[in-house]
Amino acid sequence: MKLEPLPFDAEAALYQEQAAALLEAYRAGDPVAIRYIQQRHSKFTDTEADAQLVLARWYEFRDWPALTQYTEAASQQGSPTWIFESASEAVINGDATALDAMLRDYPELVRARSSRIMSFDPPAHRATLLHYVAANGVEGYRQRTPKNAVDIAKTLLRSGSDPDALADMYGGKCTTLSMLVSSCHPHEAGLQSQLADTLLDFGASVEALGEGNWTSPLMTALAFGYQETAQTLVRRGARVDNIAAAAGLGRLDDAKRMLSSADALSRQRALALAAQHGQVDVVRLLLDAGEDPNQYNPEGNHSHSTPLHQAVWSEHLDVVRLLIERSASLTMRDKAFDGTPLDWALHGKKTAMEDYLRSQGAKTSTELDNQSD
Repeated sequence: MKLEPLPFDAEAALYQEQAAALLEAYRAGDPVAIRYIQQRHSKFTDTEADAQLVLARWYEFRDWPALTQYTEAASQQGSPTWIFESASEAVINGDATALDAMLRDYPELVRARSSRIMSFDPPAHRATLLHYVAANGVEGYRQRTPKNAVDIAKTLLRSGSDPDALADMYGGKCTTLSMLVSSCHPHEAGLQSQLADTLLDFGASVEALGEGNWTSPLMTALAFGYQETAQTLVRRGARVDNIAAAAGLGRLDDAKRMLSSADALSRQRALALAAQHGQVDVVRLLLDAGEDPNQYNPEGNHSHSTPLHQAVWSEHLDVVRLLIERSASLTMRDKAFDGTPLDWALHGKKTAMEDYLRSQGAKTSTELDNQSD
């Protein structure tokens, strides 16, 4: 069975029916139902209560009581929860007419926040409507970027939304801009840079705000691989004041100038970002300065992988060649999936990378294991 999200204002009975159907499908051996359960409840005991917990977690609520508390409020038309959730739906669906009407009827909406109790860290993200434009940090199935997302953002900002409001996301406090520049949805829609410009036009800070790993929009955009958006932020005034930023942007002269005063962590981060973004001259500079290509990337920069893994995934063949020439290991495995660089090339169907790595003697983790038997 495939679960489909219920309308935000569905009553509790409909969620109960979904949980019962999930349990029935599990008992019948349905592979999709089994996967839902395996992903969300490691101690599942084939009970109604456990099926309800799985369903609640599928909707990204902390537990069944949190879901039922939400449904009681959201199903009451005119309640604060119903009003906020209705407006959230208008934002993610690009329903400008409905959003305009709601902002006229409820002008305080621009300061309202989500009351959902999620399975996140922390459990209440407290997103504003503007955060939903970023398509990140909120409910996974609601992370969408409609074609008119820029107009939706402008509508909210003109109505008084705070462009620098902080929400509790990913263990920290995050602005809409920092969430936007780390989201694949606006990038894939071709609107990430335009939305960043819009937020900045309305006064969003281009420099770091909040708490946690994702305070700097520039460093966040680089960490997630969005070079065009990073360049937009620089154009709008973001400071390139550390070697890692210079490396990711390919600013060789700045990287040379900063190299001697950079600490070990900054240099390691610089190599990670230069490899990820294909900045071959900066990679060469750092390797010449003694940086080790065979260390895992630092926290916040795909720390489960090495510079070679990231260069392979991003298909920067010149960087891959250079790293291998400088003794980057073809057998190191990433910490998340136990994959070698060749495994990454195969998984991503990156044929040119696969061919080159094979020509250099690279093997998959399975081939290495079989070789050692």
